[in-house]
Formats: sequence, structure tokens, C-alpha cells
Amino acid sequence: MAENIATEITEKKSLNFIEQAIEKDLKEGKNGGRVQTRFPPEPNGYLHIGHAKAICMDFGAAARYGGVCNLRFDDTNPTKEDTEYVEAIKEDIQWLGFQWGNEYYASDYFQQLWDFAVQLIKEGKAYIDEQTAEEIAQQKGTPTLPGTESPYRNRPVEESLALFEKMNTGEIEEGRMVLRAKIDMASPNMHFRDPIIYRVVNHPHHRTGTAWKAYPMYDFAHGQSDYFEGVTHSLCTLEFVPHRPLYDLFVDWVKNGEDLDDNRPHQYEFNKLNLNYTLMSKRNLLILVKEGLVNGWDDPRMPTLCGFRRRGYSPESIRNFVDKIGYTTYDALNDFALLESAVREDLNQRATRVSAVLDPVKLVITNYPEDKVEMLTAINNPENEADGTHEIAFGRELWIERDDFMEVAEKKFMRLAPGKEVRLKNAYIIKCDENHPCDKDADGRVTTVYCTYDPETRSGMPGADRKIKGKTLHWVSCAHSLKAEVRLYDRLWKAENPRDELASIREAKNCDALEAMKEMINPDSLKVLTECYVEEFLATAKPLDYLQFQRIGYFNVDKESTPSHLVFNRTVGLKDTWSKK
Repeated sequence: MAENIATEITEKKSLNFIEQAIEKDLKEGKNGGRVQTRFPPEPNGYLHIGHAKAICMDFGAAARYGGVCNLRFDDTNPTKEDTEYVEAIKEDIQWLGFQWGNEYYASDYFQQLWDFAVQLIKEGKAYIDEQTAEEIAQQKGTPTLPGTESPYRNRPVEESLALFEKMNTGEIEEGRMVLRAKIDMASPNMHFRDPIIYRVVNHPHHRTGTAWKAYPMYDFAHGQSDYFEGVTHSLCTLEFVPHRPLYDLFVDWVKNGEDLDDNRPHQYEFNKLNLNYTLMSKRNLLILVKEGLVNGWDDPRMPTLCGFRRRGYSPESIRNFVDKIGYTTYDALNDFALLESAVREDLNQRATRVSAVLDPVKLVITNYPEDKVEMLTAINNPENEADGTHEIAFGRELWIERDDFMEVAEKKFMRLAPGKEVRLKNAYIIKCDENHPCDKDADGRVTTVYCTYDPETRSGMPGADRKIKGKTLHWVSCAHSLKAEVRLYDRLWKAENPRDELASIREAKNCDALEAMKEMINPDSLKVLTECYVEEFLATAKPLDYLQFQRIGYFNVDKESTPSHLVFNRTVGLKDTWSKK
């Protein structure tokens, strides 16, 4: 898999602007001609489709230029992080088709970062501030007005050193004091106005336990970690553009007199992946999971990679989608339909074609022998002859889709109706009885449809070429089919831009995020059908098998499926029906 992806990446025809910048750096001899990237997720939730774009960039750029991409967990906030997320992140990266060179953690550098912070205090570049968070925020000023200096900004170095030590012994409660870098309170860049670089967090860390009480902030840990590891190209999303000068400044400070010249990490930024009808904030996704609005992080309606995997998306389709939308220096809202189109395009090449009836009505072929069973040949995938064939049983009584029959049909109805002919997939031409087309129950609902077949028209026989006006219908044998549960998934949110809609509802109704989410959820995001039938061939289908239910859509086997209770998830329909809605 990894070799295939490396070939796929290196054979790509056009370069995005990040790759152009890397090539320029290589031509100029920066970093000794090395390319080393990193993917730095925080282990505070599961990866979502937005992370897939960053993964493809970080790992793809390294692969294209013969470099290495390391995985580094940004584990500087122990209150939200967990080993569960660490393992899930690793699984998702590998499923997407990538493998990291080395596995690192920001916590690997806690001692080095601490020593660096002590060095800054001694050099007069950092101080302990005992103001509240609100006071510090007020003194920051605005983008057009300079900030005001903290009354603690010029406290003695020895005093700051002693207090910094106490921040890490458990003597200082959370929020009581912070360590700030002393830069420039009048800088037009708000991030330079004495940023907080350490705070107290009295919570056990998933790797270091209770060894640390003072933890570095992201801006302080990120660039230094890149420097410690030898990262050459630190690829970030656009919100980090104003952070770049601070990133560079801290790298300059940590070099401790070393002349870096062109041997230093360079930060480049690209746009995030934004999708309509999708909410990707980890904070909001966590609410959905904890409050039971979805069935876990891998609910197929979730935008998480594990959710897409369970729903039946292929890693290739996601990588192809990311490649199609590309990388730019401005944010845009992408249409979810484009992602679904990439999924259809990919699954069309790899999905096994099978028969399944989701809303069944019985079809009786009155002139077919009662105890006769024929094994007909079905092609697994017309797009790939090497996928071979399988057999499907055909008999007198079949299940067909309820909406493939109409007792009183308009002229343009090309399916089964009194006196009309249709072809059964891989089988015969049948004609609906004109005198007694169907039986109904007491409520007038059709229970059985009657027809006759032409024995000379089986697929592959000379009579199969007989032209008819009706369509080709799919079916399964009543006696040789398996009952199944089918889950039809659709978009989770009614709003095209759920993030803005969430904020609007909260402001208008003065409610919390949970209540606003309940109002926004699409009531048709999941429909469960329990009276479905599939062909016996699917008895051995496994989770993550890619299937096409003919004439219906793409499906896969859910992880909850068992031999005695088959469960299938709809991945995507054969056509885009959401846009019409």
C-alpha cells in the first residue's frame, strides 16, 4: 500500500504551491537538501476529514521528495488527552495509506522546553505574571491600539525563577500565575504582545503521570519541537499565518547562539478543508458523542475518518478528493457532493455487484416449475474482469422492490405493471398478468405480484436479445435469500453551514451548544430498514467489503453484523439526490 501511494504521489503531474516552495528550498540548498515533515495531531479526539488533507500534504510532500514524515502527538493539555485517541489516530493514518518515519510526542521534550524557559527567564526574556486571565486579555490592547505592560513585567529574575519552580511543584493552583515571554506589547502582531508560554495544569498526563504540573503552551512547544527533531518544512493551516513570526522568533531564541542560516524549520500554510453540511470542531463532535446524539466517534454520519471508514468510504476515494480540491492560500467551502462523487468514482472500480431488495414485495412466476432452482451467473464487477463471477439462485418466487410495480401505471412507467414486460437481471423476460396482476391485504397494500416468464430469454441465450420497452429489475430468490438490516445514512445537519447556524441559534435563543445541535440535526440522517433481503453470496461478506446493491447504491458490511443478523450501511447512492432535495 505505502509503495503504491509513493508511486501515485511522485507521478503526479502538477505541483501545488507548497511543493513549489519545497523545490525552491531544495534548489537553494536549504537544510542540506533534506525534506522532513511532521503530522502533529493533539490526541484529544478522533481524526476527521479535515485532518485527511493535512495528512496527505505532510506525508505526500515527504514521499515526493524522498524525505520522511514523522508523527508527533501534541500532548501539552493533559485534561483533554487520552491514549484511546493516540491509538485511534495511528489506526486512521495507516488506514488512509500512510506510515510515519518516527513516532514522537511533545511530552518527549518537556524537560528541554522547561530548561529553555528557565534560560529565557535568566536572559530577561520571560517573567511570571500573577494577573488573572481577564486582566491579561484586557491589557493586550487591540490590533489598532498597543497593549499595556503587566505590572509584573520587570520583576526580578530570581523571583520569576523561584515562582516558576513552584508552578511545577503543585504549590500553585491553576490560574494563579503564568509564565509570559517578554517581547513587545506595542507590536502590531497581537501574538508578540507577551504571549503566555507556560501555565499550571493539575491533572495527570497520559504519559508522564504527575511528574509535571507546569505545561508549555502550543506556540511555545510547536516550533521548538520541530527544531529538536530536525523538521525542515512545518506545514500548517492558514490560521497559523500570524503565528509564523512567533514561531521563527522562538526558534531563533532556542538555537542558543548557533548560526542556523538556512538550516532551520520553515513554516508554510495552506487552506483548511471545509465542507458544507459538516461540522468538524472536535469540541462539538465530542458533545455529539457524549450526549448520545450519534452512536460513537465512528457513527457513519460523523465526519471522522473512522466514521467514513465504517460507512464504506475507501481511503483511495478520500485521497482522490483531497487531490481534486487542491491546496490554496485562501479558505473556501467545498461541496459535500464533490466528496460523494469521488467516492462513487472509486467504488465503481472496486465494488462487488450484488442483489438486495430493501422494500420487498413477492413476485410469483406462475408458469415456472415450483421445485425448480437455477443457478445463474452474476458478474462481480463489470469494470474489472479479473474480479470474476458468482452464482445466484433463481426460482418461482422472488423478492422485488415494491416501487418496481404499479397496479395502475402511467404510460411512461417502464417497470412492472399489468401487461408490461421487464427483464430480470441475469435471468429472463417476464410479463405481468393482466387479469390478476396482484394480491392485496386488508389495507389495500400489495402483497404478491403475478407474472409469467419467457423460457427462451435467459441471459446468454439467443432469445435474450429480444427487445422490450421495460427496464431491467433486480431481484433475489425468496427461498435462497438472507434477511438483513439496512441502515440508510444521510447528512447529519440540515444547515449548509452548521457552524454559523449553531452560533446563530445559540445567540438567538440564549441556549447551549447541545440544544442548538438538537434543532439542527437532520431527522432523516438515519433510516433503519429491518425487512430487507440479500442474496446468499453475502453470507460471508466482511466489514469494509465494498459492495454495490444494484440499482440502489454503494453499501458495506457494518461492524455489528453477524452471520445470524446481517447489517449493511449505505455508503452513497448511485446518483446525487441531495442536491435535488
